Order: sequence, then C-alpha cells, then structure tokens
Amino acid sequence: MRRWRGAWRRWSLWTLLVLLVISMLATMVWLAGRYEASQVQTRLERDTADAVSDIRVALTRNLQSLQALHAGEPGQLAWEVDAAELLRSRRELVRIEWRDANLRMRTHAQSPYRPVAWDARIREGHQSDAAIACTNARRLSSPSYSSSYFQPHGDGLGSEMMELCLPLTGGGRHTGFLVATYSLQDVLVNLVAHNLTRSQEASFTEADGTRLAVLGAARRGSRMFTAQHLLDLPGTTLVLRMDTWHSAPSLFPNVLTALVTAMSIALVTVMVVLVRDNRRRLRAERDLADALAFRKAMEDSLVTGLRARDLEGRITYVNPAFCAMVGFSAQELLGQSVSAPYWPPELVDEYRQRQAIRLSGQHIPPREGFESVFMRKDGTRFPVLIIEAPLINAQGQHTGWMSAFLDISEQRRVEELSRASQERLQATARLATVGEMASLLSHELNQPLAAISSYATGSMNLLEAPAGAGSTPAPESLQDVRMAMQQIARQAERAGKVIKSVHDFVRRRDQAREAVSAQQLIDAILPLAILQARKLAVRVNT
Repeated sequence: MRRWRGAWRRWSLWTLLVLLVISMLATMVWLAGRYEASQVQTRLERDTADAVSDIRVALTRNLQSLQALHAGEPGQLAWEVDAAELLRSRRELVRIEWRDANLRMRTHAQSPYRPVAWDARIREGHQSDAAIACTNARRLSSPSYSSSYFQPHGDGLGSEMMELCLPLTGGGRHTGFLVATYSLQDVLVNLVAHNLTRSQEASFTEADGTRLAVLGAARRGSRMFTAQHLLDLPGTTLVLRMDTWHSAPSLFPNVLTALVTAMSIALVTVMVVLVRDNRRRLRAERDLADALAFRKAMEDSLVTGLRARDLEGRITYVNPAFCAMVGFSAQELLGQSVSAPYWPPELVDEYRQRQAIRLSGQHIPPREGFESVFMRKDGTRFPVLIIEAPLINAQGQHTGWMSAFLDISEQRRVEELSRASQERLQATARLATVGEMASLLSHELNQPLAAISSYATGSMNLLEAPAGAGSTPAPESLQDVRMAMQQIARQAERAGKVIKSVHDFVRRRDQAREAVSAQQLIDAILPLAILQARKLAVRVNT
C-alpha cells in the first residue's frame, strides 16, 4: 500500500508538471496571438490617424488655394480660368461656385473628371446644404463645412458630397461666398496614401456607422480589425474608418511564438528525458538498496570480523562480528589510527611496527594469513588469525587495506583436546604392548634372576664351607665370591634396566622438551629393541 501511494504521488507530480508545461505553452501561444492582434490593431490605429492627418492637411491646403482665387479682386473670366485650373489639380474638388452676399450664383467652375448634372434651383435654395454652410460661415466669419448629402448622377448612380463655404470680404464688408463641393469618394482616393488602402479598406461613416464612401474591398476572414478616427471640421464631423483584412493570428503567428513553442517542446523533451532518467535512477537506487540490504544481511550473519583501514591507518569500517569479537562498539573503533584499543599493552610497539611496514607497502601479507593476539574490552586475551588484502576502489586505485579476523580460541582448545586425547591413546597403546612383552620379560628376567640365584648360592656355599672346618676362607675362595657378587650386581642391573624401560614405556607423563644426545636415546630404547630382536631372531649391533 505504501509503495502504491509513493508511485501515485510521483505520477501525480509528473502529471501536474506536464499539465503546467502544456498550460504554459497554450498561454504563451495565446499571449503571442493577442500580442500580434494588438500590434495589428495599433498599426491600424496609427494608419487611421495618419490618414486623418493627411486629409486635414490637404483640406487646409485646398482652403488656402480657394482663398487665393479672390486675391486682388479678379474678374469673372480670370476667376473661371483659375478655378478650372484648381479643379484639374485637385481631383477631390467637384465644383467651385462664386456667389454674392445673397447666395445668388455669379459664376462657377465644373471638374472635368466628374461631370454632375446639378439642379441650379435646388442649389440656390435657402434650404440647401450649401446655404446652411454659408449661413454658419457668415455667423462665424470663418470657413464652414456642411453635412454630407447624396448627389445622384445621370447614370442612375450617385455619391456623397460635402460643401465648403468660404465667406468673402472686401473693404471691411461682406461681399459674397465661395462654395467648393467635395466628393467624399474622391477625398479617399486622392487624399489617403495608396499604401494604406492596398491592404485595408478606408471609408467615411456617420456616427451611427452608416458608410458614406468606401475605398478598397475588405477580405472576409475569421477576424477583422477595425479602427475609427474623427475628422472634426468646422460645421461637421466625419468618422474615418479603416478595416484591415489581415488574417487572424495562426498557431505560430510570429517568431516569438515559434521560439517559445520550440523552447516548450525542448522543455517537454528534456522533461521526458528526465522522467526516463529518473526512472532509471530510481531503479538503480532500488537495486543499490537491495544490494546494500543483502550486504548488510551478509555482514550481520558473518562470524568473521571485518575491518577496513585507509592508507593512513585510520579505521574506516568494522562489521558487527568484529565489534562483538573485541567488545568495542563501532563508534569507539572508527577513526582510530595510532593504536587500536584492542591491542594488548605489552604488544603495542610490535603491532605499531607491523602496521607501519604494512602501510608503507614494503611487505605484502601472506595469503594464508598470520596469527596475532588481541585484547577484549574486559582485558581478556584471545588469539586471532588475520588475513589482509589491498582495498581497491572502482577506479582501480589502492585506497587502504581490508582485514578479516578469525577467533581461533576454540580452535586452539580443540587442538589441545586432540593432543591430550592422542597422548592418552599412545599410553593405552603402550599398555597394550605389555601383554605381548610379558613372556619376553619373564624369560629375560628369569635368566638374570636364575644367574643371581646361582651366584648367590655358590657364594653362600663358599662362605659357609670354611666356617664348618673352623678355619678362615682361602684367598681364592674370596676371589670367587667377589666375582660372584659382581655377576650378581651385573645381572641385577640388567634386570633393573629391563624393568625401567618397560616402566618408562607404559608410564603416562607430560611432555618435557630438553636437549639430549643421540646416544642417550639409543641407550634408552636399546633393551626393548634387543627383546623384540631376539623374538624375531635378529641380532642388534651397537
């Protein structure tokens, strides 16, 4: 259950990370699209403002040109010539009229580019747009524009027109009006820069959105961008609207979005690689944990003590078996370098010298190991067998020494028991041979005993004979007695040696090592060897 919870938690975190990355990618794409849309809208607003500024500058220039027509009180013919020339150069102007103070027509000029059938009766009426504009101009003593109106053409079509009325003064009094008629369509065509109308649509609209004049054809798309700007003129207000047919931002609208997308894809790729690496790392960690647990179980089950030292002699590792062997804890042993606490005080100097030789690398320890004596924490000594080997790391570098320790106290005890048992067996074997040697011993002992008895009897006879006759023994008799006594002593010594050899053979005693000569060993076993040789009909020469 715990493992399942851990896996669920890890996958939840990775899923959350993936969702965050996807959300970030979608947000960046959306923000980039919004940014490009705002850029398009800003550019369109700027183009609209530039177009309005161009129209306003052109209208001001036309106003100055119209005022110049009446400079120096020109005659009617000269005025008509100048007006016609102005109409040819300013195609947005359709008609120019010179009226008196009562708005009656004095003369006019017609644009050669857009002939319009004007109704003179309607234009000269007081309710016409021109009359209204002139009334405002007289009241304000400045040029005034009329609101736009629809002027039909002879071909059944028409266009929106706008009047400009300019009051004329002379000698300090009002002398008339100059009325100029604009075609809103021509204003768009001639006064708006062509680069603005190639990729977007320009139009004049009323406040309610009704289109009065349109230039360009809008492309129908999923999104349209629109900008509106007021053209505020004296007497009227127009709205210039520009619609662009710029397509809506795509999935990769610009370099920034593409770059962010590429970085996000790279991030996702790196995240996938990290996920795979993390899975491999977790698998390796689990394998390492299993290996460590297996190693720990092996170390805890070992009865062999293990100790690791670095190249400076410091103890870097001990296993539980070694700690139990010497009676010290791992904390008390780790880091010890000068002298180990389990060294007997009387052997510290010897062990230090041996450790210095080992660390210098001058002597390679034997593979079969060597014996030493350690001291437990309670002060008891015990023999150990030490087997040492170089400690090599994964890079093949020599980093220290690994030592294995075997407590051979029990082995020594078993050896002593075996030795004692062997001695008992040998003593038993020697006793077993007594039966076999009994007959030989009886025969060998009977001979010297019989000789002793014969010599003793003869000696007694020699000693008793003179006493019976009442005279002293002769010297020859004493000599015979002396010889008999010597033979008795020799035969008794011979019998004693046989008995002593048998006694030494069967006697159980502790081993005592001392320096002896080879002759003494031969003399000790010679009587037994002679007995066995006689049984086998063998002669022994010494």
